[in-house]
Amino acid sequence: MDRRQFNSVSAGTLGALLIATYEQAHALSLGDLTNAEASQGLKAALEKGAQTAVSLLGRPDGFLGNAKVRIPLPGFLDDAAKLLKTLGQGKRVDELVTAMNRAAEQAVPMAKDLLVGAVKSMNVDDAKKILTGGDNSVTHFFAEKTRAPLGVKFLPVVTQATEKVGLADKYNQVAGKAAGLGLMKKEDANIQQYVTGKSLDGLYLVIGDEEKKIRQDPVGSGSAILQKVFGAIR
Repeated sequence: MDRRQFNSVSAGTLGALLIATYEQAHALSLGDLTNAEASQGLKAALEKGAQTAVSLLGRPDGFLGNAKVRIPLPGFLDDAAKLLKTLGQGKRVDELVTAMNRAAEQAVPMAKDLLVGAVKSMNVDDAKKILTGGDNSVTHFFAEKTRAPLGVKFLPVVTQATEKVGLADKYNQVAGKAAGLGLMKKEDANIQQYVTGKSLDGLYLVIGDEEKKIRQDPVGSGSAILQKVFGAIR
């Protein structure tokens, strides 16, 4: 197999090769890569991805300035907000959306310890799910391990941040009525819970994106173990 062929190895093949390190009691056929090194490399990739995501999102404009994770008003209310803007009420709507995203930015740094702890406690079954679960496997792993406790930690921070905006209570009143009429999801009818959920969704999404970057460019990660594990398979 020539170098161009090596460079075209798919993510699925990568996963299969790494899974083999957990299932067999010998090194991979790609040099002296051991089971322990493969496990260490995967954990290092996830930990680095988690820390980078927290750093990117947990700062001013981490959410508000990132179209991929920016938190909008949900469905029905977003449509209503567009109407309000045409009636000259856009400033107040923008204040609410800004407050929602600032709340997420303030909450995200609290996630670091729990995310790192989830990686360190990862077992063989977790690794298999990550490596065979497709593009969303990393997101699913972190969500399964940390979503509930992080939701508890985020909610008070989000509540405090959103209460500073007078529209927060009005949001809950209008959203509650809209949910009762089936115009929006019940879980989106409370602004604090809505922002908390969207904060976590954005965090897990960016972690997954960062992990993909590490797989694609292990040398650029600056980590010797990541270069050895992912570089060997490339």
